[in-house]
Amino acid sequence: MTLNELPDIDPAEGEVETAELVVEDDVLVKLFALGPGGAFDPHVHDASTNVFHLLEGEVVVTRGDETETLTAPTVVHNPRGVEHGARNESDDRALLTASLCPLP
Repeated sequence: MTLNELPDIDPAEGEVETAELVVEDDVLVKLFALGPGGAFDPHVHDASTNVFHLLEGEVVVTRGDETETLTAPTVVHNPRGVEHGARNESDDRALLTASLCPLP
């Protein structure tokens, strides 16, 4: 799948839309579109590594006790057992994928 083939999703302010891009026995790649003010709360995957690929926009990422504002393009490694989340504090859409390996 190329960037041009991504689903066309445009979340409203405060909303998050998702789409599953790859579902295999050992990996899940999910697309997240965060509207302005949209977020997914910090959470933990005890048995999986989670990698964010920020494709468009800007997000505030939390990892454990750390918070960092990141601008696309960038990659964020979230190790197993580390709490992580993201929120869009900008006025524009943010687009990222999250890859879980292996599947929980």
